[in-house]
Amino acid sequence: MKIGIDKLGFYTTPYYLDLTDLAQARNVDPNKYLIGIGQSKQAVIPPTQDIVTMGASAAEQILSAEDRNQLSTVIVATESGIDNSKAAAIYVKHLLQLNDFVRTVEMKEACYAGTAAVQAARGLVSLHPDEKVLVIAADVARYGLNTSGEVTQGGGAVAILISAEPHLLAIEDPSISYSQDIMDFWRPLYASEALVDGKYSTNVYIDFFKATWQRYQEKTGRTLDDFAAIAFHLPFTKMGTKALAAVLQDRDDETATRLRSNLTQSQKLNREVGNLYTGSLYLSLISLLTHADFEAEQRIGLFSYGSGAEGEFYAGILQPNYRQYVYGDAIETILADRTKLTVTAYEKMFNEQLGFTKKDTQLDVASDPSKYALAGIKDQQRIYQLKNN
Repeated sequence: MKIGIDKLGFYTTPYYLDLTDLAQARNVDPNKYLIGIGQSKQAVIPPTQDIVTMGASAAEQILSAEDRNQLSTVIVATESGIDNSKAAAIYVKHLLQLNDFVRTVEMKEACYAGTAAVQAARGLVSLHPDEKVLVIAADVARYGLNTSGEVTQGGGAVAILISAEPHLLAIEDPSISYSQDIMDFWRPLYASEALVDGKYSTNVYIDFFKATWQRYQEKTGRTLDDFAAIAFHLPFTKMGTKALAAVLQDRDDETATRLRSNLTQSQKLNREVGNLYTGSLYLSLISLLTHADFEAEQRIGLFSYGSGAEGEFYAGILQPNYRQYVYGDAIETILADRTKLTVTAYEKMFNEQLGFTKKDTQLDVASDPSKYALAGIKDQQRIYQLKNN
């Protein structure tokens, strides 16, 4: 029995910052961002949007009435949790108006949690093949204004439907996981912005990719020649370039050319959105399947990484007509319709985030064109609104 990704969807907010504008405002050569980091634009998150609203929007993009009837579980993978006890998945389930006989949980391990949720969902479907599991990888990446990590901020949500006999990608065994206790990135409970040792984290990322890839080869006997492409976790697009270069080195044959070319295709959407934390790998996969050409039965590798640190390498086989189940046109429309912000407007929106507060707050949801919105806080409870757009 095949189990894997049946559909993929994505949502981000209606606002973005052009990183050339940011570079000029920070007195930095724009090429440091555009080439050195490999980013062009960055999603900006208004106070009326968070992981719940973006997750609901991404899920709605892919769920049919039949999918909703077959859902057994909703898993939200995030490091931008809104409550230390109550799972964000419960709020998402409520906004989507799913029936009450649905399990809802939240998972955390930095940017890796999306893959942990996918693997957990595979296990649930293997026990109940007639059911489906909705995985939402949603985050708001924040490092602070005028910080070294500012250029790698962003946010959004990827919705991943896991099922038996999937339409998109049948996930193979084995999956290689690798973890160590490393302080390359963390966010204390009191903080809304992350702390990161950027150069160290990049080196750890590459080391984890090499370690998981080597063990995968040992267990399967497969080589790079067996892969049509490899999708990477992309907190910034240059990270994937460095990781692939670490295993290709000076190779200049057909395989190396193919993998480098397809890596470029996988980076296009991330370059326009910025860092998604748990969703970054899966936005990279969406970009790859939207912009590159493949045939059914070709193998795609996926490398997931989460600081702290955990990595995983696994692979999947593309299914016939897979393109119909990646909502590329809708995603391109979302990105094309966004409003460009000035640096001043971006800074104001960044500082308007609710963060950790007890105060009753009412937000202007009328100014947000999204279907789902965070209306504010009342009696220390977040109030969500389904808008009639």
